[in-house]
Order: sequence, then structure tokens, then C-alpha cells
Amino acid sequence: MAALIVAIIGTVLLITYVNAADSRALAGVQTEDVYVVEKAIPAGTPATGLSGYATKKALPKSAIPADPVTDLTALQGKVASVELQPGEELLASRFTDPTALVQPGRVAVPNGMQEVTVRLPIERVVGGGVAAGDTVGVVLAFPAQDNLPAQTQMTFNKVLVTAVQLSNGTLTQSSAPTPQPSQGGGLSGGSPANQSSGEYLVTLARPASDVERIVFASFNGQIYLTKEPASATDANSAPIDRTKVLR
Repeated sequence: MAALIVAIIGTVLLITYVNAADSRALAGVQTEDVYVVEKAIPAGTPATGLSGYATKKALPKSAIPADPVTDLTALQGKVASVELQPGEELLASRFTDPTALVQPGRVAVPNGMQEVTVRLPIERVVGGGVAAGDTVGVVLAFPAQDNLPAQTQMTFNKVLVTAVQLSNGTLTQSSAPTPQPSQGGGLSGGSPANQSSGEYLVTLARPASDVERIVFASFNGQIYLTKEPASATDANSAPIDRTKVLR
């Protein structure tokens, strides 16, 4: 019984000694409480979800980089720009605005807008000359139906293109290359990766109400895009039919 009591006391003393090792090591050393990664943080993780990945620890000031994170609220609205590994200090320089992580060949979506993708043949995307970052005019055309005549209208102006993909899903370049004649008679960007079967997937950024109208037109009519830079004059005309075309 005496030996058992001695063993228990010895174990408790050993655990206490080990737990106090960090405190003894930092005795007389200036420290600062900073966040340290406990669980690997994937790139793109929002700062609002870091509580399950990092904890605060006291570290020697001499070993802390220049921009440690001492308050997670300072990272509000940002995401991890790279993958962070356990044991690393959280650094403000490792977090960035979400728009900075946009995939090459895409541009960021303006706040409050949604993205919608339409599949269009080459003649409806300015011969394949539309690229991410361009602004376009969106022309909607509907055939005659019931008692309604065929109608066409440039419904939206200065619409931001956030991505352009080939028919196989491959992103085209952010700035449109000079189209070159291809063997198939279509246009290409001069490299195999930019060659298309003649159809493009164009992603547009618009408010929700406009997205509905674009989707309706893609099912029930036709959509044409014009290349419409900031200097272009907006179209504000009413829908036109044959009587307005042939004057």
C-alpha cells in the first residue's frame, strides 16, 4: 500500500513537472499570445471558421514573425491564401481578400451579383473575341408566337463577362487573343488549347432578376453578345419587329 501511494505521488509530480516545462522555458523571456495552427488549414478557408483550426499560445517575442495574428476579428472578410500546416503561427500576410484567389482566366464577381452561363455559337460571341473581363451588350431575340410578333432588343448594357470557356470546359485566356483562321473554317486563338468546335460557354455577372430573363431567353429565344467597352453608347430602344427594321 505504501509503495502504491509513493508511485501515485511520483506520477502526479512528474506530470506537474512536465506540464510546467513550457512555463520554466519561458521564465524571464518576453512572450506574446498569438494564434498557432493546430489542424491543417486549406487554402481558401474563411477567417470566420478558424476557431476550429488554431489556438492561442504564448511564444517568445523573438521567435514571432512581424505580422502575427493576435485577434481573429482582424482577419474578418479574408481567406487563407495558402495551405497552413500545424505548428505554424497565423500570419496576417497569409490571408487575403477572396477576390485575389480567382482562378486564372476568370474575374471576380461584383458584390450583390450572381453568375449565369449561356452556351452560344461562335457567331453570337463576336467571332470568339469575347474574354473574361470584357463588358458586353446582351441582345435577346424571340420568334413570333401566338399573337406576338418576332421581337429583338438589346436588353442589357455593359454586362461583365467573368469567364469564357470552350465547349469542352477549358477556360480561354483573360484577354482575348487576335483570332486566326483555323483549318475548320472557324476562329482560334492561335494555339491548340484555344481551338473550339464553334460553341462557347460565356459566364455573365448580373442581378438575380436579370439572370431569370437571360435564362428564359436561352430556352425560348436566342441570345447575341456585342463587345461593348465602357466608351460605347448604351442602347435604350424599345423592342423592334419587322415593321421597325424595314422602313
